[in-house]
Amino acid sequence: MMLNYFDQFASPIFLGVPLIALALTLPWLLFPTPSTRWLSNRLTSTQGMFISTFTQQLLLPVNKGGHKWALILISLMIFLVSLNMLGLMPYTFTPTTQLSMNLGLATPLWLATVIMGLHNQPTHALSHLLPEGTPTFLIPILIIIETISLIIRPLALGVRLTANLTAGHLLIQLIATAALVLLPLMPTVAFFTMILLFFLTLLEIAVAMIQAYVFVLLLSLYLQENI
Repeated sequence: MMLNYFDQFASPIFLGVPLIALALTLPWLLFPTPSTRWLSNRLTSTQGMFISTFTQQLLLPVNKGGHKWALILISLMIFLVSLNMLGLMPYTFTPTTQLSMNLGLATPLWLATVIMGLHNQPTHALSHLLPEGTPTFLIPILIIIETISLIIRPLALGVRLTANLTAGHLLIQLIATAALVLLPLMPTVAFFTMILLFFLTLLEIAVAMIQAYVFVLLLSLYLQENI
C-alpha cells in the first residue's frame, strides 16, 4: 500500500540501478525508423505528417537563421510528448515530474540561445535589458529586473512542466483512491467519481501534449530574440 501519495514521483530503483535511465531510453524504441521506400506504412506516414506540420507551425515566427534548430526542437517535442504520455500508463514512471531533469533540459538550451545572441549581435542582445526611453534614475533598477527575468527563464520552463504534470498525476491518484474507497460503501457516488476520473484522464492527456508544446514553443521564442 502506498504510504505517501508523493511516492509515485520518487525515481524507482531496481537492484541498485535507477530506472529513470530506462524510462528515458524507452520512448526512442517505440518510434518507427524512416524507410527509403516510396510507399511506407500508415504509422510512418502519420509520424512524418505530424512532424512536418508541427515544424511549420513552430518555425513560422522564427527567422531563417533559427531554422537550423528545427531538428533539436522537434526531437525535444517528440521526446517530451512520449515521456508525458507513457507516464500516464499504470505502473510507469514519469521522468518529467522531476524538476532536476526538466532544468537539465531547459538550462543548456536557454543558455545556448543567450550565448548565440551575445556572439552574433551583442548590442541587440544587451538592449533587451534596458527598454528605450527609460528615465535615467530607473536605469539601474530596470537592468537588475531584466537580468533577473532573463536568468529565471529556464527555472520557469522547468517548474511549469513539473508543476502541471505533478498536479495532474496527484489529482488522478486522489480521485482514484476516493472511487476505490467509495465503491463498497456508496456505489452510485463511486460510479460518478469514476466518470469524473475518466474525463480527468482525458484532460491530463491533453495537458501532457500541451505542456510539451509550450516548453518547445517558449524555447523557440527565446531563440527568436537572439537571432
